[in-house]
Amino acid sequence: MQVSDLVQLVLTLFCVTVLAYFFAMAEIHIEGEAGWAANLPTWRIEDHWLLDIFWGGRAMTGYHAWVFPFIAIFFHFPLFFMARWSLQMEARVIACIMLFWILEDFLWFLLNPAFGWKRFHQDHGSWHKKWACGAPVDYWIFLAISVLLLWYAYR
Repeated sequence: MQVSDLVQLVLTLFCVTVLAYFFAMAEIHIEGEAGWAANLPTWRIEDHWLLDIFWGGRAMTGYHAWVFPFIAIFFHFPLFFMARWSLQMEARVIACIMLFWILEDFLWFLLNPAFGWKRFHQDHGSWHKKWACGAPVDYWIFLAISVLLLWYAYR
């Protein structure tokens, strides 16, 4: 990895963190203390075997059906704008999306007045079905995959 690549990676991670912060703050104002759109006026699918495979056992909601593709398109916008695509650029985008969701969710807990650090726990974030080493298992899986994708993208 060259110095310019390292600078670009650090800047990218900083920007992803800033975006996650702003989205977490917006989502705190949207959801309040009821995480995973529990009190929003939207449809919900609570139980389905596909949710266990692709959604970590969480409910699928109308809110998330629109927010997740929005964020994916948002992160892909630079590729569309530049009219350039490569497997390495796609790896960077997917890694950034995964890191964004980890950071956004963690910041949602930390910054939400109804939660904070003390309530960042399985007992209070019940929509995350599986936890390990003090965090939702999804965090660890997404982190590992994003590190591998970034390694590939910057090699």
